[in-house]
Amino acid sequence: MKKILTGIRKGYGKKLVSIHLWNAWLVLILAVSGLMLVGGFWRELLGEGRVWLKWAHIVFGLALLIPVVYYLLLAAKHWKRLKGKPAQKANVLFVLTLLTGWLISGVVLWQFRLAGPRAANTALFIHDLLTWVGLPVIIYHSITRVKWLKEPKKRTIVAEAGRAQPGAPSEAQPMYSRRGFIKVAVGAGLAVTLGPTFVRWIGKSLQFPGAADYAATNANALIPDPVPLPESAPPIGGGAEGSFRVYTVTAIPAFDNSNWSFTIDGLVDKKLSWNWEEFVKLQREVQVSDFHCVTGWSVYKNTWEGLPLSKLLDMAGVQPGAVMVKFYSGDGVYTDSLTLDQARMDDIMVAVMHDGKPIPNQLGGPVRLVTPQMYAYKSVKWLNRIELINEDYVGYWEQRGYDKDAWLPGAKRV
Repeated sequence: MKKILTGIRKGYGKKLVSIHLWNAWLVLILAVSGLMLVGGFWRELLGEGRVWLKWAHIVFGLALLIPVVYYLLLAAKHWKRLKGKPAQKANVLFVLTLLTGWLISGVVLWQFRLAGPRAANTALFIHDLLTWVGLPVIIYHSITRVKWLKEPKKRTIVAEAGRAQPGAPSEAQPMYSRRGFIKVAVGAGLAVTLGPTFVRWIGKSLQFPGAADYAATNANALIPDPVPLPESAPPIGGGAEGSFRVYTVTAIPAFDNSNWSFTIDGLVDKKLSWNWEEFVKLQREVQVSDFHCVTGWSVYKNTWEGLPLSKLLDMAGVQPGAVMVKFYSGDGVYTDSLTLDQARMDDIMVAVMHDGKPIPNQLGGPVRLVTPQMYAYKSVKWLNRIELINEDYVGYWEQRGYDKDAWLPGAKRV
């Protein structure tokens, strides 16, 4: 074993350079692919390709193990060479912590069905936090260490006034180097551009007071406001635990009384249609349930108030030929479906309120579907139409590679 390690460590300087290069390329690929995976524009443009991009992100993430393990084989020798250089040691430890954290949290997110919602939620927070901290440092490191900055002649100001006697050679006295200026400028730029967004993200993630008050910025202008039932105000769930992440492939719509209605049609005995004033008069119920996104995050103990889907179907009357329930979003793009058996589950709800307040448009209001036993891509936002159909239907995200089976691990399947 000792001979093998000696062979591996031979010429370790060049090997460290190679590790640094490969690690840089992997981090760049992961950064770009990660941003594309969460961006609404790319989610729509990529379509089914988003699933392939997700797998590529996972594969390149696992590939980070190679430079990490390879470095660890060289670390003992490298560490000796860094004696008396605390700043460089700290940088090495930071990078190893960053890469290890990304790897572990990424694996948990990859295997989120096995890990469970709470572990996935924690892993997503860690993954995001390391990204927020790590990428600015990597960008800063890359820009401030470009080759020309390392050339003394290009970054040193020569002070002519410091000569000891006439004719003596001038000495290089850096008064303010280009490298120093670039470091300050890049650091300040990153702080100004990324700082406020980071503060908002950390506030929402840790639920600082007021950080995620979506209702305060609700763009819907529907009147009257629904009056919450006693179980909703205060919410019997105690208030949602966690923070919703707003994903959409379209502009977030907003509604008022003139452009909102709710319809149940298709293979029904009686087509039903309500305006807002009529809809909020319907008898609602309250439930407490958790909300799980397929990307790994969850919000627990939500108090939803709305109409059980099964009761709406009974009001319309389902004809014998109907086999599926199709849901339409008010954004004009998103659709999804449930089988009749799934649609009649007790906890499937057409929700109007969340924790005693109207559901804001950012979270899919004024009305959204809630499917607690399934991942949230089944919980159609801005719901305004339900159609009973006589054939199978594959929903928007299922057409783009998501599993048609959206059941959560351990779900009470029908």
